Amino acid sequence: MKNKNEKGFALVLSLTLLLVMSLLGGSLIVITSGDHQSNNTSDEYQQSFYVAETALLEAEKYLLNQMMGPWVEPNDANVPLQTGADAAEHAAYIKTLEDNKVGDMARNLDGRYVPINVEKSVGEPDYVEGDRVSGLDTSTQCFKSYRNILNRDNLKVVVHKKDQSFADLILFPLIEETNYKTIDATASKNEMKKEKQRMEDYKFEYFILNIGESSFKGEGSSLKKSTTNIQRKGTSYKIFGCGYLERGLLNEIDILVPLETILVLSS
Repeated sequence: MKNKNEKGFALVLSLTLLLVMSLLGGSLIVITSGDHQSNNTSDEYQQSFYVAETALLEAEKYLLNQMMGPWVEPNDANVPLQTGADAAEHAAYIKTLEDNKVGDMARNLDGRYVPINVEKSVGEPDYVEGDRVSGLDTSTQCFKSYRNILNRDNLKVVVHKKDQSFADLILFPLIEETNYKTIDATASKNEMKKEKQRMEDYKFEYFILNIGESSFKGEGSSLKKSTTNIQRKGTSYKIFGCGYLERGLLNEIDILVPLETILVLSS
């Protein structure tokens, strides 16, 4: 009777252990999948942050180019004529640009100016004067993400650049077939193609406010004098920059990272 009662015990035990192992295996798969998804999301947020930092840097470059003189090709017929200059004086100025060019480009010193806020009427085209483009689009998600902006309906800006491609600016020149091997010698052409497609979804946007004159201290040292602090006058700019990830057929923004900074440039 005892032997008969023990018959089938091994089968029941095996099935029980199989069920337990299946549950543990399934739980492990769910946990691993969740960790993988979490890592992907974290990577996307981090990449969006890098793109937002790029927006701030591009805004700073824009301001510096206007105050130091925008880059032009000296032989380009579109180099603007100097104010009050005749043809001979303009030709002499072009020769000066040729003598001071870096590569094929030179700074148009006559085009220097201190960027100011420019008003744009609703429904009117963007303000354009040479390379100066202004006009604020308050309908973008980037602008709406800044809750601390006052006087939102009548805000004047220096410039508003939107829908800028991070991939066109940074990535594409690096991953051309002639260059990508220097970045990752083990990457295949197909892998770089996938990376290119992934990065195409990242965009950035920035707008700049001239917030007025500001005093700042320039620290310097000399062999003849001890280090001194000199009070100087400059122009302050508040820069708002966003990096974001677009998804889907409608290019809806899934992740948006807004940043801001203040830049003081010597007048």
